[in-house]
Amino acid sequence: MNARGLGPVAAKFGLGWVGSALTGHERRQGMLVIPYMRPAGGENAVATIRFRCIADECVKDENGEFYAPTRKEDHSRHKKWFGKYWGLPGDVPRLYNTPALVTASPYVVLTEGEFDAQVWDMADVPATGYQGTDAWRDHFIPPYLGYERVFIIADGDEAGIKAAEARAAQIPKSTVVSLKDGLDSNSFFHIHGRDALRGVIGL
Repeated sequence: MNARGLGPVAAKFGLGWVGSALTGHERRQGMLVIPYMRPAGGENAVATIRFRCIADECVKDENGEFYAPTRKEDHSRHKKWFGKYWGLPGDVPRLYNTPALVTASPYVVLTEGEFDAQVWDMADVPATGYQGTDAWRDHFIPPYLGYERVFIIADGDEAGIKAAEARAAQIPKSTVVSLKDGLDSNSFFHIHGRDALRGVIGL
């Protein structure tokens, strides 16, 4: 997590690692675990979990170094089974970091991806994430209707901007913010830092 600049929030978001997989889950061995926490907490605090591939051969270059923030990871070796992420069998798409939606704030950020939402939290900005364009659902819209401003962060490429604009067409008082140069929130934070990230939404 430190390689992605997320070490300081790993404990807060309950990030873990599959060190010993249960029977039937062997292909998740060695994957990162991302819990989806409910705002209320308690014994039913975790709504679901997702797994993310962090295998060296997928996330490191030929010199054994983590890929630079601007370089895409290579998960082609296991694409026929799962992509970069893997959910629980039968799970449905969900919003990530919904506790941010009960934080007293006139604005909120919406990102594509869990790590990007975590980075905004590191910048002291309430942020939620969704699991990708195909995972967006219309029932995600109502939680954003009471804000003075919803900042929809577009990854800095054509696909990212198109996805963000589609969300903005559905959410009133929303603004699409493009990070440009092929960067997402995580890579932007990694390169430019906390204050620069806050600056893109005028803070």
